[in-house]
Order: sequence, then C-alpha cells, then structure tokens
Amino acid sequence: MDLEGKRIVVTGCASGMGAATVRAYVQAGAKVVGMDIADEAGQEVCADAAEGGPGEIVYVSVDVSDPVRVEAAFSEADDYLGGLDALAHPAAIHAPSKAGDVTIDEWDRMFAVNVRGTVLTNQAAYHRLKIAGGGAIINFGSISGQRAEPEAAAYSASKGTVHAWTRTAAGAWGADGVRVNAVLPAIRTPMFQASWDRATDEERTEKFWRNIHSIALGQEYGDPDRDLGPVMVFLASDASRFIT
Repeated sequence: MDLEGKRIVVTGCASGMGAATVRAYVQAGAKVVGMDIADEAGQEVCADAAEGGPGEIVYVSVDVSDPVRVEAAFSEADDYLGGLDALAHPAAIHAPSKAGDVTIDEWDRMFAVNVRGTVLTNQAAYHRLKIAGGGAIINFGSISGQRAEPEAAAYSASKGTVHAWTRTAAGAWGADGVRVNAVLPAIRTPMFQASWDRATDEERTEKFWRNIHSIALGQEYGDPDRDLGPVMVFLASDASRFIT
C-alpha cells in the first residue's frame, strides 16, 4: 500500500470524501493534483495537505461536466505530474427529487455532473494510464444506485448509471492494465450533514431506519479520514493490482 512516487488526480477535493482522499494520498507519499469547481475551498484543502507531507500536491480548477475544461485540467495535471498512475473521482452533486415531479433541468444537471463527469474524467485518465502501462480509476457509487429512492429519483438513477459504466470500463480497459472500481461509502460528509440539518424530525427518523440502522459497525456513518482514506490508498496502490 505504498504510494511513494505515484501520480494521482483527485476530483471533488474541496470537501468531504474528496478532501479526505487528498489528505490520505499526500500522507502516503503520492504526488497529487486536487481538482474542484470550488476554487477557494479546494486551494485551502490542498495547501493544508501539502503542509503535512510527505507527498506533494497542487490545485487545478475544473468543471467535470465540461469536456473542454476536463481536458484542459488534465493537460495542466500532466505538466505537474509528468504522467498518471491513478484517478480518484469523488466529485458529485446530490439533490432531492421525486419520480413524478423531477424536472428535466434537475435531471439533466444531475446527470451532467454525476454521469457525464464520471465518463469524461475516466476517459481522460484512461488514455494517460494506458500510456503509463496501467493504473487505477476509483469512481464513487452509492447504495442509492442499488435501491429505490423515493425522495432522490435523479440522484439514484445517476449513481446506478455510474455503477453500470464502471463495470463496462473495467471490462473494456483491463487489457491495458487499467483497473476500474467503484466504492459505495457510508461516510459522514458535509453533503450528508446538510441533508440531516434541513430534515424534519419525521424525516430524520426515516433516514435513521433507512440508512443508519443497517450499518452493522456501530450504526453510524464512518469518518472520512479514518475509515475511507485507507481504502482509497489501497485501491490506488499496487496492493489492489488484481481487483477491478
């Protein structure tokens, strides 16, 4: 699980699981480019991670739904990294929506970021990883993509699509030594906290029985740094070379 010398791009680095992934990679000795659309927060996270070392990190702005900006960001990452060994792609959005009421604009925005963003960043990474002789792509799925979500129809559909894409990419790119996996984390993040804070008591009760009660290890969400970070290091390292 050694990442010393590994060259890694992390999207969605400004908060939550992306920020925890950045910290874990820099602490494991990797050379990292953190990407986000929230520039001020992203720069702060990367600067804080750099201070802790022993790895290195810089920040690059990106809108993952925009193909021009994605290619520009990865080209800028090339200049710093000199190649690529792994992509971690936590960048995503979440919003409530009901199947009977979700608007086309809401649907399209969810799919632009969560699905198109996954495809674009994965493709940009794949072409670079192929040149490098192989590497890892780590996408972020969700249990919401595996079950009915009456209050998050568009989000659920987008994550189900990420799962299908990840399986397809893994099958297509394995011959080039590129492994593609998705994590489906039960991790406490600012996104989860915002949803909890705006919920009514009745909605919190529903969230507990639907999501939290089923977590066998203590019936609470995991910590991004303690519980997700080591998993992300493993999946970016050569220790996971036969997992896709």
